[in-house]
Amino acid sequence: MNDRIVPAVLAIAFGAALMLAVLVPVVALSYRRRGRFGPRELLMVGTVPVYGLAILTYTLLPLPQVDAAFCAGRSAADVLQTRPFQFVADIARIASRQDAGGMRAWIANGAVQQVVLSVVLFAPLGWLLRGPFHRSLPVTVVAGFGVSLLVEITQYTGNWFLFPCAYRVADVDDLIANTAGALLGALAATLLWSRRSAAAGDPGRPTPVTVGRRMLGAVCDVVAVWASGALLGAVLVAGTSFTLGGLLGPLPDWYEGARELVGYWVPLVLFLAIPLAGAGGTIGQRAVRLRPARPDGGVPSRGRRLLRVLLGTGGLLLLSGPSGALGLLGLVWGVASLVGLFRTTGHTGLAGRITGLIMVDERARVQEQLDARP
Repeated sequence: MNDRIVPAVLAIAFGAALMLAVLVPVVALSYRRRGRFGPRELLMVGTVPVYGLAILTYTLLPLPQVDAAFCAGRSAADVLQTRPFQFVADIARIASRQDAGGMRAWIANGAVQQVVLSVVLFAPLGWLLRGPFHRSLPVTVVAGFGVSLLVEITQYTGNWFLFPCAYRVADVDDLIANTAGALLGALAATLLWSRRSAAAGDPGRPTPVTVGRRMLGAVCDVVAVWASGALLGAVLVAGTSFTLGGLLGPLPDWYEGARELVGYWVPLVLFLAIPLAGAGGTIGQRAVRLRPARPDGGVPSRGRRLLRVLLGTGGLLLLSGPSGALGLLGLVWGVASLVGLFRTTGHTGLAGRITGLIMVDERARVQEQLDARP
């Protein structure tokens, strides 16, 4: 059981990290291509990396101790199974040894579990390609076959010869079951996927400022700062490792200060500087196509824009800090700001209420100019 649970846990954990890493550019791209980023798009952003890593982990894990003794004990049957529908005989053989009968016997049958898992693992691929990505049924089935073939070749070659021998069996029945799973997923998407509700809106038409849109922009702000800090921190670690010839020894005295500088202060300063350019707006606000404005719709001064950021997401990030000493105060301010989004007119929030600025769709000015043309 652990052999099946561990790959799923790893796929979810690393998939969630990958989702956060790509969230901001995906949101920005969705608003510019589709005019929105709703629950469907969020589900896609979360599903694709988790599902891709699930296939990868189930292909590679668990990793045994592959040495000369292990390889010597591997026979040809342990590496490759080329007889189609061998699983039918395997199911019958295991069933003949079982004491229980009926549905319980089928559920407990290891060969049945293997086939069902192979079908279920590739059904989401068929659904994704046929539904959200609008691929044709033949293309979806061929893609399912191709991905499954790549998995089986990876297993047969010992992860493309990274190991001295194969530690998983390449099975033609898995190829059949995986392809069937992709077909079933594609058929389900054909019957159930609503293309009308999934159709893209007008990316140039302004849309209302909602609480969900404001919250998505704030999440993008936080993720952008954290992700850029993590990236710069990783570059620092790699550079330090290269300079010292490895990190097995003690770190230099300057490392902690440098890590705080490049991992926290540099991303935060850049985050605070971005709203001072152009018509304003933080990274997250620009991603969801919002900008702060005066009540008459004009562009506010840089001082008011900076103050608004400091009273909003920037203040939350400052209070959290690298040490976390003021983290509780930051949490309180974050909760108060969240309540303010619901209670203020136009969902301007506490920062907008204090600075006297509203939040508008940045496309409104462009649309007004187009409407004013003769």
